[in-house]
Order: sequence, then C-alpha cells, then structure tokens
Amino acid sequence: MTLAIVLAAGPAAGLTTDAGERLTDRLAGQWRRAGATEVRVAADLAELAGLLAAATGPVLLSGADLVAHTAVLKHLATSPVGPTVALVLTDPPAPGRATVREERGQVVAVGDPAGATGVFGGALRVGPADLPFLAAAAERAAAGAGDPASALDQLFAGLAARGSLIFAHRVRLLVAHRVGAESELPAAEAAVAAVDEDKAELRLSVKERDDFFTTFFVSSWSPQVTRVAARIGLSPTGVTMISVAFAVAAAVLFGVGGRAALVAGGVLLYLGFVLDCVDGQLARYTRHFSAWGGWLDTMADRAKEYVVYAGLGYGATHAGFRYGWALAIAAMTLQTVRHMTDAWYGVLHDEAARRPRAAAGDADGIGGKLNAASTKVQADTGSVSYWLKRTVVFPIGERWALIAVTAALFGPLVSLCAVLVWGTLAFGYTGALRTLRAWWMRVPVMTTVDVTLHRDDGPVLQRFAAARPSGVERLLLRAARPGTGVLWLAGLPALGPAVLLLLAWRWGTDTPRWVVVVALLVWLLAALGVRATPDGPLDWLVPAALRAGEYLFAIAVGVVGGASAWLIFGYVFVLTLHHYDLTARLEKRQAAPPLHAASLGWEGRSVLLGLAAVAGMAGIVSIALATLGAYLLVVFVASVVLAWAVLPARAQRTPAPTGGGVRSPG
Repeated sequence: MTLAIVLAAGPAAGLTTDAGERLTDRLAGQWRRAGATEVRVAADLAELAGLLAAATGPVLLSGADLVAHTAVLKHLATSPVGPTVALVLTDPPAPGRATVREERGQVVAVGDPAGATGVFGGALRVGPADLPFLAAAAERAAAGAGDPASALDQLFAGLAARGSLIFAHRVRLLVAHRVGAESELPAAEAAVAAVDEDKAELRLSVKERDDFFTTFFVSSWSPQVTRVAARIGLSPTGVTMISVAFAVAAAVLFGVGGRAALVAGGVLLYLGFVLDCVDGQLARYTRHFSAWGGWLDTMADRAKEYVVYAGLGYGATHAGFRYGWALAIAAMTLQTVRHMTDAWYGVLHDEAARRPRAAAGDADGIGGKLNAASTKVQADTGSVSYWLKRTVVFPIGERWALIAVTAALFGPLVSLCAVLVWGTLAFGYTGALRTLRAWWMRVPVMTTVDVTLHRDDGPVLQRFAAARPSGVERLLLRAARPGTGVLWLAGLPALGPAVLLLLAWRWGTDTPRWVVVVALLVWLLAALGVRATPDGPLDWLVPAALRAGEYLFAIAVGVVGGASAWLIFGYVFVLTLHHYDLTARLEKRQAAPPLHAASLGWEGRSVLLGLAAVAGMAGIVSIALATLGAYLLVVFVASVVLAWAVLPARAQRTPAPTGGGVRSPG
C-alpha cells in the first residue's frame, strides 16, 4: 500500500481553479492516478505528524500549492534511484522556499542560495527509514510558531541537514510550478495545458544525457519502437531477451565469416543495441521498474558484449590468425577492469558529493583545475568539447558501432584490434584524469562499503584477516606513504601474474614450474595488505587491481598448462559474471549474493589453479579450468535463483512479525 499525503496548510490550502475545484482536491486525485492506494489530506502539521508516525512504507508527500502534470507525480512516486526522492524545480527562489544544491543526482545542500542549482518543488517521496525523523520534526514544528506556508520546506531542509540520502527528481519537458497566490494560478495552469503529457512522457523515456552515437543514431528513432513495444504489451525484460538473441546471432555470424555474414552480423549488432536502449526507454515510459530488471539489464549488457568478442575471436582464428582468441580475451579483460574502475570511481564521487567539506582540496592544484574544467565542459551541452569528452571514453554505443562497422567492412581481426586500441587509450585517459581528481578530492571511499565483499575476499583470507597482523604485514604497512592507503600493496601482487604471463607467452608449456610458484606467492602477497583499514584517496583502484591480477594469473596458468584459448576465454568470462554481480550490488548498496562464500574468493581460486599448473600432468590445467569454471557457473546461477526467486517468495510467505515490518532479503 502506498500512502500519499497532501499538507493543506497556509494560504495555498484555499486556492481554487477557474472550474471551482480546490487545488487540494485536485492534487489528491492526481496522487491516486499516480499510483497511490490511499490519499489523506492533513489540515496541519500535527495531523501530518500522526500520519507519518503510523506509516510503515514509503510515503508520498506534497503541499497544496503544487500545479503539475500528473505524470510529474507518477515519475516521482516510481523513481528507481532511491528510497527518498525530492522534486526539484528550476523556478527562481521565493521567500520561504528552500533552495537546493545537487551533484550527480543527489541533494547535497539545502538552504544555500549561493551554490543553489534549483528549488524544492514541494513534493517528495520519503523512504521508511526517514519517516520517524520526519514525523518527529513535524511534531516539533506543530508545537512551534513557524510559517505554515513554508512548513514543508522546513521539514525538507531538516531532513537534508540530518544527513539523509536524498535524490533529486528534475522536471524535464513536463511542467510543475508552486503557486503562492490566486494571481499566480492561471499562468501555471496555462503552462501545464500547453504540453501534451503523453508525447512528453515518450520523449522523457530517452536519457537526458547520452553518448554521441546513441543520441544521434539510436535515440532519434528508438522512441517509436518503444511506443510500439508498449502497445503490444512487451515488458522491458522481454525486450532485453530479444536484444540478447540479436547479439548472439551477430556473434555467430562473425564467427562464420564471409562478407555477407559479416555485414548481416553488423546489422544485427546495431539492431540489438537499439533494443538494448529500448528496454530502458520502455521501463521509463511505462514506469515498470524493478531491482531484478535493473540487475538483468546490467548483466545482459556485459554478457552480450563478451559473446560478441568470442564470435570475433573465433572468426579471426578461423580466418587464419593464430592469436584471435588471445585478442578476444584481452578485450574482455580490459573492458572488465575498466568497468571496475568506473563503478568504484562513481562510488567515490557520490561520497565526495555527500561530504563536500572533506572533498574540498586545493582549488589551484591540478586536480581542482581538472575538476573545474570537467564541470564546465559537462555544462556546455551540445558543444564540440562536450561530445568529444563523451566520445573519447569509448562508451558502449561507440563500442558497438565500432565493432559493427569494422567487422562488416574489414573482418573480425581488425574489429578486435580497433576495440583494443581505442579501449586502451580511453582507459589511460580516464584512469589518469580520475586518479588526479581523486587525489584532489581525498575521500576514503573504501571505508563506506563492505570491503571484503567487493574485493571478493574468500573465506580463507577473511579468517586470515581476522587474525593479529603479522610482522611482515606491519612492515609493509609502515612502508606505505601516509595518506596513500594500500594501493601499492594491491599493485605489487598484480606484477607477479603479469610477469608470469609474459614468460608463458615466450616459453609456453616449457615454462619452469618454479616460476608459477614464485608468481603465485607474489600474487598472494596481496593478503598482507588487505587487512589494514584503507583510508587513502586512491584506494578505489584496489578492487580493479585485484581483478586484473586474478585474470592475468588465470590466463598465464592456462598458457603454461597448454589449455585451449577458448577454454581460457570461457573461464575468465564466468569470472566476469561473478564480478559484475558484485559490481551491480555495489551500485545499489545491496548485500552479498546468497552463495558468495562458495565462490572461494580470488585467493582460493588462484591457489587451485596454481596447484594444477605446478602438478605438471598433461591436461590437468585444462581439467582444472573446465571444472572450476563449471563450478563457479553453477554457483552463480544458483545464487541468482536464490536471490531473485526463492528468497523473495519465501519472504512473501513469511508473516510479518508483530509490531514490525518485513525486511526483504538483500
């Protein structure tokens, strides 16, 4: 059940339209059409406090002075970004109205006119965790002598000052205004009537800011596909599955080879990407959001891309190039490590936005200048520099376009080489700039999440981490520069697998087994640094460094053991699924997968592969890769079924405990 409350306090409570309808009554009807199952009108703050205190789920709250499209309220009510979301308008500040400063979609300050980016729109969705505070604040305000007209703004400001995580919902294409007097009402109603609500909603299904290729070659016509999909009743998940089928078919055609097959594969890949955009547009247009759909979309995007790499690798090898599969493995590894840094930099940036004082470094330093330059370019929407900045980082639209065009015109080998060259340059560009900006922000992001989970530490390492630090570890930690955290300790073990891979590439199966032992020991030295509490500004790079080390070690062991290249690709592919699952949970701040402990951790998997390589028996490494890969895939699939089907169904069958709500599984 969703409760909506209209606070009818102040002069706005008596406003009526030309048709004689009270704004309060119209807002109540709009909330019902927006999806609220119960709507209450609170005459004052005391009544509002009672309603909030009795609520057990999210509450939709607005004042009586809001004139808006119903779709604005529906979008606010169904926003997928977080539990607590506030409507933010671009109207000029007015007396009693709270100003808002937002960064990366989060409200980071309220009541600071100097840095304001908007004003509070008089409506918000309040998550269950914030309801007790808001109820207590409303009760305190009811006992005071505040201005009823600005009561909701004061409650919102108090919620933000408390440190609650509030996301900003902007009105784009649709119309919403707050009116404080009868004279302002006609203009606001005329502005609402001038916009076709359905057409605006269809256009709003397209992301506000997307990449160059997606904006001009996909989103220019994909909304029409979205409208058709909505009319025939396709779900966003159904569109995602069709998109996967298109990508798999393209990968098969790339593997078959021949000009006709390559051109057809390029076309299918493009159409698959169009559908990949349509599934999100359909979710926004129909307002059908779910945690499962968001997770599936993330996983499907990466799985499709890597299946295409497999098709290109097979096609290049089939055409006579010896290292076709090696290029496919390199492209997959590079892209995954890039995504790991992207995810952790996003967490870092969000933490910096929530703690602007801690993030404020030397504005004259190189990091501060880069931060200011980036902000300026991003604000100059549509300029050449804006599109260059968005394109040079090699986003997914540009990747799929490059693959489709180069594969169709030149073949799989050129396509893989193009992806690797552009991807490497983009990784170097973004990595260098983000590192400098992160050093300037100096936000210890690794202290805000479950580090052992997102580093993918296994049970053995977690038990080891609980023990008293060894003398060697204390020596290594003392050697680290103050304020840099344990970054170099993560980089040290990655060196071992990298050197092993180079030697294996040179010597192949003749690589001495003692080299594998040394590389494994150096790789496991990472355990000596992960027990310390990370507090450096560059520790957001640690998980990506661990991912790179594990992938490189697995590839090197496969080469030393003479395993087939496609088998090595398959093993690393399964690893990426496991790690993308963790990344998706990181972005949503969700709990660990149900069977995470059974995945053995990066150190457990590396030890098993290292032992297989040292054994030296013919075919043992291939057997180890196939067995461990199959085991991890079974664990991954079982964990997905448990997390998204079994446990939610069990939670629904379990009656709620007396006096409390039901806590859904992570």
